[in-house]
Amino acid sequence: MWKLSKYIFYDIVRNKVIIAYTLFLFIVSLLLFNLEENSAKAILSLLNIQLVTIPLISMIFATIHYYNSYEFIEMLLSQPLSRSRVLWSEFLSTAASLILALIIGMGIPILLYSSNADSFALLLTGIGLTTVCTSIAFFASVHSRDKARGIGIVLLLWFYFALIYDGFVLMILFNFGDYPLEKITLLLTALNPIDLARVSIMLKMDVSALMGYTGALYKEFFGSFSGILYTGGIMIMWIIIPIYFAVRGFNRKDM
Repeated sequence: MWKLSKYIFYDIVRNKVIIAYTLFLFIVSLLLFNLEENSAKAILSLLNIQLVTIPLISMIFATIHYYNSYEFIEMLLSQPLSRSRVLWSEFLSTAASLILALIIGMGIPILLYSSNADSFALLLTGIGLTTVCTSIAFFASVHSRDKARGIGIVLLLWFYFALIYDGFVLMILFNFGDYPLEKITLLLTALNPIDLARVSIMLKMDVSALMGYTGALYKEFFGSFSGILYTGGIMIMWIIIPIYFAVRGFNRKDM
């Protein structure tokens, strides 16, 4: 599997989209660090860009790559290779190429201008989001034969996670504000990987005071060791569950 993944990875990193994505992150990161005198403000700005850009690019690129590689995948399946091995190789190579673009594009400016724990936490969160979104994209692609439909599904998922979900949570908190919603709020945060990443980074940067009582609750829970394990465990579940069902569906799929 690793030999096949290595070949696919070398092919993907030469893709013009990956190169453009790397340059975009690199230029934006440099501009933010040079425009902001306080590196903490630059990190917050990078966080806002990361929470929108990384899920969108990762999901769309992974989806398009899967459909564009369909004939190559069919050729591989004609060889003595298991379906699981082929799809896992595609997934790992796609995720690794996007992570490499993130590390180069955002990691180098961070090392140059803000080499601290908050910055590395931002980078680690970006890596987690990249892997999660790639996993979700493969799940959507495997279960949809039509390319346009697959891209439409991942765009709707991105729109839901990035925009609609926050409105849904605010509606619940507004309508049931008289009830104790502390544990429910923590659960709702776990149901959205983008929100989970946002909250964990904001607490790491100690800006929970801006979030009022909810921020104090988040700080108490997510700032603890059990909270860190909880966050990491939820992100791992967001990675494993979609790709597991993608592999399962791919094994049963009529090629």
